[in-house]
Amino acid sequence: MNVSVKGDYALHAIFDLALQPPGEPIKIADIAQRQKIPQKFLELILAGLKQGGFVESRRGAEGGYLLSRTPDAITVGEVIRYVEGVKSNKPARKQGAGDPFTETWRRAESAISNVLDKTTFAELVRNWRERQTKYVPNWEI
Repeated sequence: MNVSVKGDYALHAIFDLALQPPGEPIKIADIAQRQKIPQKFLELILAGLKQGGFVESRRGAEGGYLLSRTPDAITVGEVIRYVEGVKSNKPARKQGAGDPFTETWRRAESAISNVLDKTTFAELVRNWRERQTKYVPNWEI
């Protein structure tokens, strides 16, 4: 499975929104800065994610973007398939019946899709926060 820069940025944008307190719109500039995504490109990505039902926007001075569903209701797999336009779980390579690797590639692709479809953004946030607090140096003497 190949993920484009656009797909990677979309995942990071949703991850950033999942990290924020629910119900609070986040400005595009803040997401772009934290995730190191060019702001103009992020605007296009978020517009697409809005059409896909992943995010919603609020207008005004206190406006911005927020998730349209809870982080535990959005999987990495569904975001990738939406952004990348993948319609099915077919192998990236086209092998003929005589190719000895056809079944291996199919199983590998299936395993990857299975992991991505079971990974929610809530799980990613939990794991990220655990790793961030796990390695905080303690300077007490």
